[in-house]
Amino acid sequence: MSNWLRPDAPTSPDLPFCHVYRRDRSADQFIPGWPYSVAAMETGRTSWTAVLDAVRLGPADDATAVTAAQLRDIVVRLVRDGQWRPGDADILVVMDSGYDVTRLAHVLADLPVDLPVELVGRLRSDRVMLHDTGPRRSTPRGGQPRKHGGVLTFAKQASWHTPDQATTCDTTRYGKAETLALDRIHPRLTARLPLAGPLR
Repeated sequence: MSNWLRPDAPTSPDLPFCHVYRRDRSADQFIPGWPYSVAAMETGRTSWTAVLDAVRLGPADDATAVTAAQLRDIVVRLVRDGQWRPGDADILVVMDSGYDVTRLAHVLADLPVDLPVELVGRLRSDRVMLHDTGPRRSTPRGGQPRKHGGVLTFAKQASWHTPDQATTCDTTRYGKAETLALDRIHPRLTARLPLAGPLR
């Protein structure tokens, strides 16, 4: 998500407010402007981006729904124009924490299986994840089976479970990098409205 701030144009029609992050979390601001859902692509180890597509968001738009439609259109265009062919590396979509990666994966789950699209997103440090319960079974006292397994809280390392996969490597600029992978976990939902249907 990228914002084009217009603080000197508060009377523009349908001008929404953009959430602007600051170094001091208490100093976050809402400034008049136009938010854009931006798709950028670049290969290799670089911070440079080349804007591939941009869609302006209106006040009543659902940012995740707009982004999903945008990504779907981009994938179709890449295949149509021969920029991706069977046998090529997966189409990798990398997102910042402003995007709802879980819901995007749900909305884009109906993409053809021969179009491997991987979504990678940064999650907020205060998120809580829940493990899968495994086979559904009732408790000895009866009643409804559990819907969720153990809790994993990003901010509490003591709650982290043993990862399914773990790798470490040395980087040239940032020391040792460690990656932990946990399978079959899902975020605790803070609102059910966008995900009213069953998760796939």
